[in-house]
Amino acid sequence: MPIQVNKPYLPDIKKYQKYLETIWNNHHLTNFGPLSCALEERLCDYLGIDHALFVANGTIALQIAYKLAGLQRDDAIITTPFSFVATTSTLLWEGLKPVFCDISPTSFCIDTHKIPTLITEKTKAILGVHVFGNPCEVQALQALADKHNLKVIYDAAHAFGVRLIEKTSNAQTAQKGTSIFNYGDISTLSLHATKLFHSIEGGLIIAKDPAYITEAKKLINFGLANALPTTIGINAKNSEFHAAMGLCVLDDIDTILQERQRIWEYYYKHLKDDFTTQTLHQNASNNYHYFPIVFPSQEELSKALTQLNALKIFPRRYFYPSLDDLSFAPTPYACPISRDIASKILCLPLYVGLPQVAQDSIIHTLKTLKHAEA
Repeated sequence: MPIQVNKPYLPDIKKYQKYLETIWNNHHLTNFGPLSCALEERLCDYLGIDHALFVANGTIALQIAYKLAGLQRDDAIITTPFSFVATTSTLLWEGLKPVFCDISPTSFCIDTHKIPTLITEKTKAILGVHVFGNPCEVQALQALADKHNLKVIYDAAHAFGVRLIEKTSNAQTAQKGTSIFNYGDISTLSLHATKLFHSIEGGLIIAKDPAYITEAKKLINFGLANALPTTIGINAKNSEFHAAMGLCVLDDIDTILQERQRIWEYYYKHLKDDFTTQTLHQNASNNYHYFPIVFPSQEELSKALTQLNALKIFPRRYFYPSLDDLSFAPTPYACPISRDIASKILCLPLYVGLPQVAQDSIIHTLKTLKHAEA
């Protein structure tokens, strides 16, 4: 059987069927149903956040976030080119102007030191990405935003459960840390099937200010309030069937994280001396979402892909190409570090149930090629 970069986690089907019986009995299929509300409440409790809204997907969550932040057509948004295409395409779809800032060569997140020179009178927000779940330098980004009166939005698609430990006199708070979603004005989370926690399709809008969530609830429901249209809106609600899957997966989240940690650490133990790996934020937790490695050259990456594909093993080139190199996203600011890393990075298969023999085969193939090149 082929080994893909990811295999969606599926919970006990009997548990899911029990939720289906509930849906059949109450005939509430969508439109802010009881399971959707229960999922929001449980996620707030698990993640350590106050307010969240369950929406159709992570892409629409970003688009709603731009509306909530008051961004308007032709506003300039400083963002990273090293991300999934949706980070940029949602900006373009809304008529906003992405201004690409190059990335840190170690963390792969937006380089905060390069942002100030990109800020103009047209700049209205910073859109950061917690790349592979590795947090941005959130304090530095917030300081820039405060200085220049900018909104801060985070594409946190990969950052489920990530916490940041800050210096504090409260020992209990320091030990537990603060959810990465508590930084910035608005964060968005993808609950797509490929994510470590998912609802098949889905997303979350997260904000400290409850007014954002109140407004978002109208925007995703055709602009309705008390059954009357009060503002422009779309349909971005999610269904009870998706919420049911989310509730089932959430029951198993500790097991999921433990298994992913085991696989991630096995890769790291055997590959850290042969390949460049992402430098993780020293004060943040690791959710073991991805295991990326960087090759010395694109040619060596291509050789590795060919060898692994021949074994029916299919890692993925996240994120390639660098988004500042897209034909439909013209920019005067090329980002050489992002382009270089994007051309040489490969994410290895990582999912619950990945066979040990497959992981050993991946490691053996990569190390053999590496030593042959040497």
